[in-house]
Amino acid sequence: MSAPPLPVLEVAANSVASALAAQEGGAGRIELCAALELGGVTPSYAEIATARDRLTIPLYVLIRPRAGDFLYNDFECEVMLRDVEACVALGCDGVVLGVLDAEGRVDQARCRALVGAAGRLGVTFHRAFDMVADPAQALDAVIGLGCERVLSSGARASAMEGAVALGVLVQQAAGRLVVMPGAGIHAGNIAALAQATGAREFHASAKRALPSGMRHRQTGLDGMTTGEWRSDAAEVHAMVSVLQDLAARDIAASAQRGAS
Repeated sequence: MSAPPLPVLEVAANSVASALAAQEGGAGRIELCAALELGGVTPSYAEIATARDRLTIPLYVLIRPRAGDFLYNDFECEVMLRDVEACVALGCDGVVLGVLDAEGRVDQARCRALVGAAGRLGVTFHRAFDMVADPAQALDAVIGLGCERVLSSGARASAMEGAVALGVLVQQAAGRLVVMPGAGIHAGNIAALAQATGAREFHASAKRALPSGMRHRQTGLDGMTTGEWRSDAAEVHAMVSVLQDLAARDIAASAQRGAS
């Protein structure tokens, strides 16, 4: 009997600096985005190109033209299609996308066009999944599109709150695609989440607030003098260490079963 696949930590990075910090901490994959405070939107072409030049781990790019819902018009879908094409041209490893219809179903026609444009790139269906009306039906639709994974919190504010629903999705997927929990994951709960869901891939931002380096401040414009959020290499390392410990225990248990 073979051991389960090694766990992977994907980090949502809102800048090249965040992506490099995540890589330093041992992340297995980057999801590059902008405006993480809004749930993430597509980063600029230059940001993607620079990250691709600097990273040695897989780079996936969020394809989302705006914050808000996931019901997109023709112009927004054209923008997403061109962003996917740019990611292909830049040599990215994958894209992260999702489109719904007004009834809360996966918009298979629009998604199929985007997946087709991605070609050989990997495709993750993002947390638009948490807004669907029927998760079981939606999961089958995502699998049918050829996506390799789905990112979800189990339709709750955090993955720990949605752990039961995530476990059901893992069972339904049955290895046909990866169910990757995301939202509110940190070193203190990732082991419990893995045990509760059976998931092997996890998504976190591992971010911390950095103060602004500006010494000059303009009175009355405090909102323009804040610092930035950046992925923290130490937090990433802490989560990766937990996952490595879990993997080591799995391998030991598998070996023991094989010897008995």
